[in-house]
Amino acid sequence: MHRISVNDMQVDVVRKDIKNLHLGVYPPEGRVRVAAPLRVDDEAVRLAVITKLPWIKRQQTRFRSQERQSPREYTYRETHYYLGKRYLLNVIEDAGPSRAEANKARIDLYVPVGSDAEKREQVMLKWYRKELKALLVPLITKWQDTLGVTVDDWRVKKMKTKWGSCNIEARRIWLNLELAKKPVQCLEYVVVHEMVHLLERNHTDRFRELMDQFMPQWRHYRDVLNQAPLGHETWSY
Repeated sequence: MHRISVNDMQVDVVRKDIKNLHLGVYPPEGRVRVAAPLRVDDEAVRLAVITKLPWIKRQQTRFRSQERQSPREYTYRETHYYLGKRYLLNVIEDAGPSRAEANKARIDLYVPVGSDAEKREQVMLKWYRKELKALLVPLITKWQDTLGVTVDDWRVKKMKTKWGSCNIEARRIWLNLELAKKPVQCLEYVVVHEMVHLLERNHTDRFRELMDQFMPQWRHYRDVLNQAPLGHETWSY
């Protein structure tokens, strides 16, 4: 990947073995990225970007005006998200086991008396991880059968810049722990996206064709995934 300047705007250019040029604008700040066929030179990329400048500016304005969460402090009635729904945090200082439980409108967070934000965050992340893993088991089983591929290993971890990744050689996929906060359809989209990489390594035209074949609404789920409220960290897909 390298970078070119177009009207004082920085554009990331990646050359791939694809037929058509693909231009994307990504949250949170409106980063511009072009996937270009190997035969297309930088001047052709620059011209393509110029023709799309009004659209790019609109997308950048939309992303920059989106609501963002500040770092969470894990205090009473603070807003938290679970499976795409907004909850209010109910902190309960308790001598029993630390845990979190979601009900209709609240997440009850049971923590030791005098616990600080770091301890409360650890309890929440442990709960998110458990819930996410429970959702992933049937999803991965379902899509292994549908796609005709085998995932030898899958894991969950906090990721700062990606919703997921795939190690093709090890047939291992990683999922971002933050997906526990997004709608289930978005989680399923990321699972399918990473598993399709076992059929097509790169984001080529064939990759998009496979996504269209197996999950026709994947672009909609991708957009929902990257919509507000964005976290205080940066994710893109």
